[in-house]
Amino acid sequence: MPQALVGAGVLVVGLGLAAGALSIPSDAGYGGVGPNFLPWVVAAMLAVCGVLLLVEVRRDGGFRNREEPSGGAHGDWLGFAWVSVGILANALLITTIGFILSCTLCFVLAVRGFKHSEGKSDRNPMAWLRDLAIGFVIAAPVYWLFTQLLAINLPGLTQTGWL
Repeated sequence: MPQALVGAGVLVVGLGLAAGALSIPSDAGYGGVGPNFLPWVVAAMLAVCGVLLLVEVRRDGGFRNREEPSGGAHGDWLGFAWVSVGILANALLITTIGFILSCTLCFVLAVRGFKHSEGKSDRNPMAWLRDLAIGFVIAAPVYWLFTQLLAINLPGLTQTGWL
């Protein structure tokens, strides 16, 4: 039964994360929490979810009141390609053009992919500019929050910490 495979898979991932958390040092840091705290929390929650999914399959023979999935019968490969190119471009360009511009580009390409998958491909140049502006308005404050307030170094275009 496919539902049992999902539950078992989630449980195995949780156990795998727990095995990985064993290799992380537990020295308490700031606030008495060590670097292995969050991996243990995630591993425990995944394991609990996996067990609950398996119990659900055993009790009711599958997930309760499962509705038919929405969306198309097949995946939209061109939309998938747009999103994939956006993520890969971000990874390739982040150290070259900086966090803000690479994340803005990722946003624009991902929006193209999502719009295409909904059948709403908008080739109007103003739509591209609007998506570019929205991506910048999202990426810039995130960059400034991390670099200026949290003192976490992210790749920038300049050494000023503002771009």
